[in-house]
Amino acid sequence: MHSRVIADLVLRLGYIASGDGLTERLTPAQWSALSYFGRANRFSRTPSAFAEFHGTTRGTASQTIKSLVAQGYLKQTRSEADRRSIRLDLTDNARVILSIPFEALVRAADALPPGVRGHFANVLQRMLGQVARERGKPPFGTCASCEHLEGDGCCREGQTPYRCGFVSEPLLVAELDELCIHFVPGKPTAMKDAVTGAAAR
Repeated sequence: MHSRVIADLVLRLGYIASGDGLTERLTPAQWSALSYFGRANRFSRTPSAFAEFHGTTRGTASQTIKSLVAQGYLKQTRSEADRRSIRLDLTDNARVILSIPFEALVRAADALPPGVRGHFANVLQRMLGQVARERGKPPFGTCASCEHLEGDGCCREGQTPYRCGFVSEPLLVAELDELCIHFVPGKPTAMKDAVTGAAAR
């Protein structure tokens, strides 16, 4: 298949999948922000991380976030460790409107054969990484394939099965597939397979 055809299909898929969200009177920038905060982990749900992910200024990111807070789609929580820092989380209303197009994509992915799903995910991750590098954007990814991931999935007394070596914090299995600003690619394949299997259980 021609490379331009593949690129066009990826763009059309993203456009169609996000179309339902735009009917909620959200701008494309606001919709994109909600999608980000719905996928980001607790270390990355900040205004500065969002600005980095989208390659925009902090001022522009702040205005987008402010409008979503005012509309009741995002809620702010002050950090206990640093009162100057805030974490942004989706409200229930935001989760409802995000689930419409996202679940359509999930169903489409579920319809693919299991072997194809894994290959397709790897291909998209490689494409995303290359485009991000060319555009000077940070290589956001998930803990499951991050160099900072520590642990083997085994529970030991007084220890969690996984840990982020960058921030020295324990990780829940549910967090392993969330986006992180501290992502560094390079986790060995064996570890990635073990983590992916644990997250799916």
